[in-house]
Order: sequence, then C-alpha cells, then structure tokens
Amino acid sequence: MTMTLADQTAMTGQDGRVTSQQPEQPKRRTFTKACKARIPAAFDALPEGSAERGALLRRERLYHSHIEHWRKQAETGTLAASTGKPVKSAEAEELARLRAENKKLKAANDKLVGELGKTRTALDIAGKAFALLQDISSSADSEKK
Repeated sequence: MTMTLADQTAMTGQDGRVTSQQPEQPKRRTFTKACKARIPAAFDALPEGSAERGALLRRERLYHSHIEHWRKQAETGTLAASTGKPVKSAEAEELARLRAENKKLKAANDKLVGELGKTRTALDIAGKAFALLQDISSSADSEKK
C-alpha cells in the first residue's frame, strides 16, 4: 500500500507520532427553503441550453436533478427546509393514525366474532343436553308411577 504525503500528514499527531484516527467524514450539505426557491428561479432565468446554466450548477455544486427535484417539491407543496424526506402534513399523520387504529379494531372484531360463534355453539349444545336430561327425567318419573 502506498501512502501519499497528505495521508501521512493526516495520520501523524502534533508530536510526529503516527495515530490510527481516520479523518472526519464530510458533512452533507443542507439547503434552506429560500435557497431551494432562489436557485431554480436563477436557473430558469438563464436562456435554455446556455453555458451559463451549467456555470450556475457548477458554482453551486449541484446537478440538474437537484433543480428538478426542488421544482417537483415546490409544485406538490412539500418543499422542506433541508434535504431528505418530505415533512408529512398533519392531515396525513392523522389519516395514517386512523388507518392503523382501524386495522387494530378490525382484527379485534374478527377475534370477537370467532369467540361469539364458539359461545353460541356451546349454548346450543348445553340447551340440547338440558332438553335431553328433562326428557330422561320425565320418562323416569312416568315409569315410577
């Protein structure tokens, strides 16, 4: 393995000893909502197919896909202040909560319907057993007389 001078410098401490620490990972950039609105507007103001558009993207260190993504977010109203997943609205969160609750209630209802069926069957059997015992008892009483 070959090491460059920059690698060796990064691995040595102030006293010249070699350390095993890795350099810190770069942080992901975040963009404000205003920046996400300003850059596509500046991009659209430039003539289509011009070199200035490419220069703007290079200067801001962006890709054309960033501009397209931000436009789509602005159209749908999900343009967040930083990159990443769009923020769910309060209505969407409430709907998700209600769907989860509905799913739980349907499962509980299905369980109770099954138990009710078993209870009805047991009561039907108990009723028939009671009727049979009454018939046996009445026939035994009639034989004694």
